[in-house]
Parts: sequence; C-alpha cells; structure tokens
Amino acid sequence: MSVAEPRRIVLFRHAKADWPQVSDHERPLADRGRKEAAEAGRRLADTGIAFDLALCSTAVRTRETWKLAVQEFPQRPKTVYEERIYEASPGELIAVLNETPDDAQNLLLIGHNPGVQGLADILAGTAEGDARDRMTRRGFPAAAFALLSFTGSWKSLEPGVATLGDYWAPTE
Repeated sequence: MSVAEPRRIVLFRHAKADWPQVSDHERPLADRGRKEAAEAGRRLADTGIAFDLALCSTAVRTRETWKLAVQEFPQRPKTVYEERIYEASPGELIAVLNETPDDAQNLLLIGHNPGVQGLADILAGTAEGDARDRMTRRGFPAAAFALLSFTGSWKSLEPGVATLGDYWAPTE
C-alpha cells in the first residue's frame, strides 16, 4: 500500500443507547439502537469499501453497535477494541489514528459524541456535494457516520487534510 493512494476513514457514532441504572460505560443499546446499528451496517456495506481495520471503543453500546453493523459486511475487518476512544476528544482520536499501520487503507472508528462529530468537522478541509450541509444540519445523531478520505500516511493525518465524501444518519 502506497501512502500516495487515498485512505478512507469512516467515523461512526454508536447507535441509540438505553439508560438503565448502570455506569455510562456499561450502557447497552436500546431496541431502536439495535435496528439502527444494523441499518447503518447495510449502508456501510453498500459503499463497497473493504475495511482493513475497525477501531472500536470499549463501551458496551459501541461494541454492540459494531457487532450488529459488521454482520451486514461481506467480510469482517480486523477489530481492535481501544479504551482510549471512550470519552476521547478529537485531538485524542487523531493521536489514536496516527498510530495506525500504513498497510491499512480503509479504517472504521466506532465511537462517541462529541468526539466523533468534532473529529469529522476538523478533519474535513473540503467536502463533496452537499455532505457538509447535511452533516451540519443533522448534527451527528446516534448511528450516524461520516466518510472521509485523505492522501498520506496515518502519521500525517491532521486537521483539514481530509475530504468529507459522504454522511449518513438514520431517519427519526
């Protein structure tokens, strides 16, 4: 894999979580979240992107979101459960992404707001079509994802270097 080839990142917010009497980290998905996670998985599979790596927060709701979404994929990527994604700021998420091996071309990050939305906003120096308008208008509701691309090594990922190619959110 050459660093001159475009890399793609999908920033995927966990699906709708329930609010039982457990710690925030242990919150499971709500019924609606289970449906939306599978729907998001179908939408991601429809992109035709073969993901090399998925980085998933260790929180219960992100792990459940990923488990349901990946069932829709033709091939399961390598998955790493990364505790640093939970409650991470955009800068902390960039630091995690900067550690990605350069043999990974297409990466999926399953995380939380406000970090995921903030990261999408600051990475996207440009956008295709109306993707930025749709993302700005809708925000980053549960189960939403943004597809970004950039050229260079993972170590070179920084604010403004990516293009927002697509944005999707479930209808409410």
